[in-house]
Amino acid sequence: MYKEAAAVKQIRSLEDAVERCQLLGMRLSRQRRFILELLWHAQEHLSAREIYDRLNQQGKSIGHTSVYQNLEALSSQGIIECVERSDGRLYGNISDSHSHVNCLDTNQILDIEVELPESLIEEIEQKTGVRITDYSINFYGYRHSQE
Repeated sequence: MYKEAAAVKQIRSLEDAVERCQLLGMRLSRQRRFILELLWHAQEHLSAREIYDRLNQQGKSIGHTSVYQNLEALSSQGIIECVERSDGRLYGNISDSHSHVNCLDTNQILDIEVELPESLIEEIEQKTGVRITDYSINFYGYRHSQE
């Protein structure tokens, strides 16, 4: 993807996320680790309620407040992704720049890497007078045919 060289290593794995927490001096509590592990294993965007439900179904006792506080702390530090939607926030494991495919019939958000042609980026820069350093694109569509 077209970006400036990042000074901070991208988070591409659970280990990277744990390392970033430690680097930032964030306490890696049991609950925080549970949330990170769940997001990396789920490989999908989940609401706070879904995270709470899944952790408790796995026998990992964690309170609602703890889930919300940890999600806020992790997303505010750029360790996990927070996607704002009209029906609430969804959290995912990829925090660096990427694009999304929004499936309108299943309500899923799929992560995808998209690289625009250099000529298109230059055209946008010329039209706007803004030097593009990064981008993300939202695509919308249906997994199942609409009749």
